[in-house]
Amino acid sequence: MGLEFPAYVLSALTAVGGTIGYVKTKSVPSVAAGTAVGLLYGLGGYRLQNGQPLGLELALLASVVLGGASIPRAIRLRKPVPVMLSLFATYGLITFGDAFRHTL
Repeated sequence: MGLEFPAYVLSALTAVGGTIGYVKTKSVPSVAAGTAVGLLYGLGGYRLQNGQPLGLELALLASVVLGGASIPRAIRLRKPVPVMLSLFATYGLITFGDAFRHTL
């Protein structure tokens, strides 16, 4: 089991989280962002699984986008959803960032 598994898990978590955000608050940005970041993680996982180029970079990009959106909100609002998204992003940044560093 390689890096594709965490990419798929993060893909599902962000996509489901965005959908739940939409259902609870009718927030279109929540579902759009959750789906977009989930697709990036999913595509990264798929490319990693099949040994295609740019899989790791896509998963890392998804973590950067998620972190850039959620970490400032988590610090400012201290609410559970932004904090959880920040933790997911941090996990992705550490996991995929370390793997990317080893490719350099």
